[in-house]
Amino acid sequence: MPDTEAVPRRRATGELLALVGGAAATLVTTAGYRPLTRRWPAAIGASLLAAFATELPRPTAALTGGVALVAARRGAGRTVTGRVGLALATGSVAALLALDRRARATDGVLRDALVTAFGRSGPEPEPAAWLSPRAVTAPRRFRAAGARDVAYGPHGVANLLDVWRHPDLPDDAAAPVLVEIHGGAWSSGRKEGEGNPLMAYLVARGWVCVTVNYRLGPRHRWPAMIEDIRAALGWVHTHIDEHGGDPGFVAVSGGSAGAHLAALAALTGRDDDHSRVDAAVTLYGIYDLTADDGSGTLDQLLTETMMSGTAAGWTAASPTHRVSAAAPPFFVLHGTGDAIVVPEQSRGFVRALRSVSRAPVAYAELPYAQHSFDALPTPRTMLVVRAVEAFLIGVLGHRPTRPGAAALVAGQGPGGAPAGPAAPNGVGGGR
Repeated sequence: MPDTEAVPRRRATGELLALVGGAAATLVTTAGYRPLTRRWPAAIGASLLAAFATELPRPTAALTGGVALVAARRGAGRTVTGRVGLALATGSVAALLALDRRARATDGVLRDALVTAFGRSGPEPEPAAWLSPRAVTAPRRFRAAGARDVAYGPHGVANLLDVWRHPDLPDDAAAPVLVEIHGGAWSSGRKEGEGNPLMAYLVARGWVCVTVNYRLGPRHRWPAMIEDIRAALGWVHTHIDEHGGDPGFVAVSGGSAGAHLAALAALTGRDDDHSRVDAAVTLYGIYDLTADDGSGTLDQLLTETMMSGTAAGWTAASPTHRVSAAAPPFFVLHGTGDAIVVPEQSRGFVRALRSVSRAPVAYAELPYAQHSFDALPTPRTMLVVRAVEAFLIGVLGHRPTRPGAAALVAGQGPGGAPAGPAAPNGVGGGR
């Protein structure tokens, strides 16, 4: 005897699946186009939700389409509610693919930023290419070839760093150096896990990279964080030649709170060879601690995590208020969709830099990109790391020799092509 209730049950399941799947996809997609909230700490959840749309649009669209297909096969299209759910899913897939196109068009934004900094004869990013499967294992390989958990100060785990280098890099390579500073609202995070796509890309192309821990709030209070970063830079200037690096060219990079620390270190260590920074790459950072970061509660966050006190103390710790004509070259990046820190933080910092700095200042505002967009080696991230390498080459003045590639010599790109001219205004070549 046939089960007369099976078909209605199947249709009801499909209807529910279509409605829930379509509504969830619509919520994620909407968050990708406009942050649901910038109020702290709810913005963390909003940022994570939006990231599925802005940083992983194709997988999210595929999942949405797959759920809709299953729902349709279960009869969702035979009911009004089911058809509504399927329509929401269809619209979300179209909107997600539009976000994917915008993410892949980031290349034009990045190239414009480099032209603004160096002119049209400046360095060009390498052409986009498929991500090598070895890139997934690169962090482990490059850490193993370098050094792990090296103490640079007296504060235990908080004062450890890792050196990344290519296994084929000669000990006397004198490779340019990048120091990566992690984020985490000055109260969380660690040297492992942040900036991996950028560091893996640079190390494969002849750079030495260093990633550092530093003391965190609320246990430790300001200026412990920046003191540790300066101490780590001191270690780099003193010891990086033992790992194939060149203390004559040291760049810094970081995201969010790491961008704040990287920028402050770059602006306040220029005249000190012990902590000098020759270039800075900062992403989705907070540069003015006296301004709104989008949450409306930045002062409360600062007090809770690292710095009690008055606005005068926050001003002194703000990179925007520490710019000068002697600032090193900067590449500042921010996503327009950032739910945690508003792009105006970066815009204001860039305006301040360009008003006085004699060095190149590149600024790229990435359409719909989310906070921490560079955590995974997505197509957008790989475009960004190529542009960052081009910026650093423009400052350095030549292209490092790729480890194990005898055909590539310093100062030349693939096939012997010039790597690009030295940066204007006398910048380049380290010291």
